[in-house]
Amino acid sequence: MKKQTIVVIGATGAQGKGIVNTLVNEGSFNVRAVTRNPEKYTGKANEAVYADLKDLQSLKDAFTNAYGVFVVTNFWEGADEITEGKNAVEAAKAAGLQHFIWSTLPDVEIISEGVFEVPHFSSKAKVDDLVKSAGFKYTTFVQPPFYFQNLIGMLRPQPKQDGTTGWTLPIDPTKKAIHMSDINDLGKVVAGAFLQPEKVGNGNYLAMATGLYSFNDIIEAYKANGKEHSFSQVPAEIFSTFFEGAKELAEMFGYFEKHTYMGPDSTSRIELAKETATHKFVPLQEWLSKNN
Repeated sequence: MKKQTIVVIGATGAQGKGIVNTLVNEGSFNVRAVTRNPEKYTGKANEAVYADLKDLQSLKDAFTNAYGVFVVTNFWEGADEITEGKNAVEAAKAAGLQHFIWSTLPDVEIISEGVFEVPHFSSKAKVDDLVKSAGFKYTTFVQPPFYFQNLIGMLRPQPKQDGTTGWTLPIDPTKKAIHMSDINDLGKVVAGAFLQPEKVGNGNYLAMATGLYSFNDIIEAYKANGKEHSFSQVPAEIFSTFFEGAKELAEMFGYFEKHTYMGPDSTSRIELAKETATHKFVPLQEWLSKNN
């Protein structure tokens, strides 16, 4: 029997790469990577095609004869996430796709009653209703966590004026507020969702989190791997002046501290993601031992 095709948008990005790898290794589907530069694609997907979320026709072409799609937008590349989400939904409907998996995040504006403004969370959440009302046979929402990879990327420990290395951030380091995971493990959740559409394809939310961490927990995990780091808490209004885009991060950390990354009542969504995943998630300390 011919394998059904799963299309992965953003196949070369942080989320898409792990999804492609897990689906290919799992072996039940034909995996079609979508990228703006298919000629440069070197990943594991069975095929690579061109499409751009800004270009509706390119999406329709990329979705032809497919069964399901995983869609993620990239706020940090300047994406208009609502428009791009709409395009993906419209193209998937036109192509007759049966299972639509949307990578979303909690709606910070609603959860915080307008106290915090975190567009890279809320603009994704605003697409959820479009996906729900589109009438796909199966719909699943995945909520990716704070990536462990941020600790060696955008939020890596920095040299400080007191001679130590660590973090200067607007969050209480004792507060267990940040749901975190190795982002490559998102593939385990998405593959599990495509394999179990009857269970999690009914508009279910899968919130991925290996654990709920404070910055003190992160420092302890580094210490267990032989690295000493320090933490300085700084007021949000001062942090907001540090660099372009810092205000958005200050708002995000404020939201985390008050409501946690996944927001209130996230336990059942987190459990469902763990149940659905094809394998266990990598713990922080183990990840650090390989990526520190």
